[in-house]
Formats: sequence, structure tokens, C-alpha cells
Amino acid sequence: MYKFSYAEILEDSSTESRARERDAFDRALELLVSAESAGLDTPECRAAMLFLQRLWGLLIRDLTDANNELAPELRADLVSIGLWNIREADRVLEQSSSNFSGLININRTIRDGLQ
Repeated sequence: MYKFSYAEILEDSSTESRARERDAFDRALELLVSAESAGLDTPECRAAMLFLQRLWGLLIRDLTDANNELAPELRADLVSIGLWNIREADRVLEQSSSNFSGLININRTIRDGLQ
């Protein structure tokens, strides 16, 4: 029988969580690149923007949870980035912006920072 320390279990859980977050960002980036190629007012664009908004909505809920253990300053910065993503996705959906590259760059940077 294996015995694991609580710290080992938490570390594994954290590692698995980061991997799932990276996977979600990978999917968002795939959709964003596809949307950039397809253009505004396309099914690909709508799918990418809605996925991105849902992703950041979930992340913001987690970041604002009192049990989140990230540093408060980092949490606040990530919430600001998330709100920008949601607003920018709205602008793309409204066709008042075509800032696919900004969304791709920001989300790629966040994804690459997940370790």
C-alpha cells in the first residue's frame, strides 16, 4: 500500500489543475487562430469568442474565491486581464474590433506562464 503525504497530494492536484488550464488555453488559442483566418461574423469567430468568454468567466470566479491561494496582487492582475479578454471578445462579436492578434498574444502568454 502506498502512503502519500498531504503535500504530495496537493502538489499532484495543483500539477493536474495547471495541465487542465493549459489544455483549456490551448483550445482557446486553436479557436482564436481559426477565427482570425475565417474573419469577423463567422461561426468560427463566434465559437472562439464564446469559448474565450466562458474560459475567463470560470477563471475569474476561481481567482475571486476566498480560498484561492495565489498572491492577491497576481489575482487582481489576472482578473483585470480576464475582464479585458471578455470585453475585447464582446467588441469582436459586435464587429467593432478585429483584435485577434491581441487576444492570441495575451492568452498565449498566460498559457505559457502556467507551470
